Amino acid sequence: MQYNRPFTQLLTFVFFITFSSLSVQTMAQEESKPLYSPKAFTTQHEGNFGGKKISYSAVGKETFLKNAKGESIGSLWSVAYTKTGNIDPAKRPVTFVFNGGPGSASMWLHMGFFGPKVVRVDSDAREDDGGAPYLVEENKEGLLDITDLVFIDPIGTGYSQLIGKGKGEDFWGLNPDASSVAQFMRRWVTENNRWMSPKYIAGESFGTTRAAAVSQALEGNGQNMALNGLILISQALDYQGSTSIDDNITSYITYLPSMATTAWYHKKAGAGKTIEAFAQEAREFAYNDYVSALYKGDFISDSEKEAIADKLSYFTGLDKVFIKRANNRVLMGRFKKELLRDKGLAIGTLDGRYYGDEPDDTADSPRLGDPSGYKVSAAYTAALNHYFTNDLQIKMNRPYITSGGLSSWDWGSGGEPMYVKTSRRLANAMRRNDKMKVLVASGYYDLITPFFDAEFTFSRNAIPMERVTFTYYEGGHMMYNHRPSFSQLAKDIRAFIEGN
Repeated sequence: MQYNRPFTQLLTFVFFITFSSLSVQTMAQEESKPLYSPKAFTTQHEGNFGGKKISYSAVGKETFLKNAKGESIGSLWSVAYTKTGNIDPAKRPVTFVFNGGPGSASMWLHMGFFGPKVVRVDSDAREDDGGAPYLVEENKEGLLDITDLVFIDPIGTGYSQLIGKGKGEDFWGLNPDASSVAQFMRRWVTENNRWMSPKYIAGESFGTTRAAAVSQALEGNGQNMALNGLILISQALDYQGSTSIDDNITSYITYLPSMATTAWYHKKAGAGKTIEAFAQEAREFAYNDYVSALYKGDFISDSEKEAIADKLSYFTGLDKVFIKRANNRVLMGRFKKELLRDKGLAIGTLDGRYYGDEPDDTADSPRLGDPSGYKVSAAYTAALNHYFTNDLQIKMNRPYITSGGLSSWDWGSGGEPMYVKTSRRLANAMRRNDKMKVLVASGYYDLITPFFDAEFTFSRNAIPMERVTFTYYEGGHMMYNHRPSFSQLAKDIRAFIEGN
């Protein structure tokens, strides 16, 4: 981890899947671009989803977004799958889908889980994706039988780009990003006659941060559009609980259960216990003994320090001597390097099941990158490009940018060192719309947005908990890379939509 960055840049770094760089693109995008005619590609398909044969249209297109003066400033790329035939809009839901970053295209949820076809990587997180070809197959557990799907690539990702007089500041910030996505959603709903349709948002990682902000943004601009539900995959609504840095006491608490379940997976802790039981044991320790010790700091006695170190070693599988050197505060970066140090391996950030053989076995944290990212990204990228070209007949004159860094992201804090937080926006939206429900899906081995942080965040921000459902999976940030978790997530989302 690079902790020498300004705080707001650090938050961007922590939540960003670093698979590629957008620096060249963003520099070019800051210059004024001439307008052109937006492109659209429409194809017809059939597939089997949820045990039903479905005929559907696929439309990949550019939508020009406008500023307050009515000038086109951004071209947003989307791919929409809509069931064909005699459809009653009031009974057919539509789900808007995006990933996170900021700076990540919707490729991961598109080709990993929600799309009509999905790429398959090693479910057990042992093998690298290697070189092409890769396995892409029909998503028979997909949800097209119960909902239409619209995949959104925010400006600067996928094929989306600045146009005309558009500038990065028009889109690259927490608030303008939410406004632009809300503008697109209203446009799509209007153009497709779907105002009476039940509406959902499915977001992942920063996409959940965005989802909460969008749910509130949709209330404004004279076109109030209420949502039926949010599907939050690997939620990130309050970054304090998912930013592992020195002196952030909250993060030591929220990360501990994920350290425990990951140690359990690698057979370093929790022998003879189920993952659910061990996770609950870690929760109870974190909420009780550990939180008290952290806040007391060096005022606790030597015997208390010893007892806490013993318990941390028990839960994390790390050597007690190491834990005591860390003053009972193990940063996530060090945990990822230390857990399998005896094997010369470092574990993943997005998914602690993955591991990589790094060149420097003496480092205190991983240096090569995230193995749960670099072991799957080539397969995802190739699969999407192949699918777009051959199945959807999409022909664009620029590359599809999957993930990268946008130039100067504005977190909306006025430059103050504050943690990013949209949980209160969600609470407000849910209290204004007392029918909106939320599904929170978390992976036990997610070491960037820990599952305990989801519980910690939702329990203390005035969110109506009776309308929130928590689900857990033996996978990581992208739990759908684990086949059993893919199937269970599909069942849980299906039940969530059908039950509303």
